[in-house]
Amino acid sequence: MERYKQLGIKLTPQRLAILDYLDGNKSHPSAEDIYRAVSKRFPTMSFATVYNTLGSLRYKGRVLELTIDPKKKRYDPDTKHHHHIICIECKNIVDVHKDFKLSIPDALTEGFDLIGNHIEFYGICPKCKKRKKGL
Repeated sequence: MERYKQLGIKLTPQRLAILDYLDGNKSHPSAEDIYRAVSKRFPTMSFATVYNTLGSLRYKGRVLELTIDPKKKRYDPDTKHHHHIICIECKNIVDVHKDFKLSIPDALTEGFDLIGNHIEFYGICPKCKKRKKGL
């Protein structure tokens, strides 16, 4: 609980459970995934609690909201700059912690001062490749 006090949000047992679920989580869960996992401990907790907590964490810069999956937002507690690889079959998302130096010609920046980038790589993960071979 001490490590979460600096967040500046009310720390209810439900919010602490959400924070614990996100801590070190690399699965890039959706709000629904988090709700399913945490509601096992708190069956009376509402989906709005999860959604509002994620909104507060996003606003405070403690979680990234990913719009990689057009069907649902995913959340990444790793806020350090990184990229992602997404499986086009199962939608699994993997972090890529490497910088890629890309330069865009001035004629294409339309006057923007570029401050960063986020690259999404797409492919088929090992599990899906294995499953396809087994067909």
